[in-house]
Amino acid sequence: QLQLVESGGGLVQPGGSLRLSCAASGFSLEYDAIGWFRQAPGKEREWVSCISSTGGGTDYADSVKGRFTISRDNAKNTAYLQMNSLKPEDTATYYCAATPAYRLCVLSEGMEYWGKGTLVNVSA
Repeated sequence: QLQLVESGGGLVQPGGSLRLSCAASGFSLEYDAIGWFRQAPGKEREWVSCISSTGGGTDYADSVKGRFTISRDNAKNTAYLQMNSLKPEDTATYYCAATPAYRLCVLSEGMEYWGKGTLVNVSA
């Protein structure tokens, strides 16, 4: 069964850090770009970050640039999102997704596989 599984979410205070993981099973992520998206309660899903299949290319939404870092370990078939200096407005369910086309990575419609999400709650 092809699936992506996110982990690492939880409750954290403002200014804190979390590292999310996105592990693939049933297929190799080696040739796919990986994207992270998030959806806050009552809001539409928004793109957060993308990384190319080799890890040589990365992109970030302006809202997280300088605070979040995307990475991947193809040997472990896993991608990561390191989130620092977290703010209450970062509270959302975070999803990872995969696509063979890096140029489509910023678009929900461009992603082929999705995880079920992990909840990040930034609150004092």
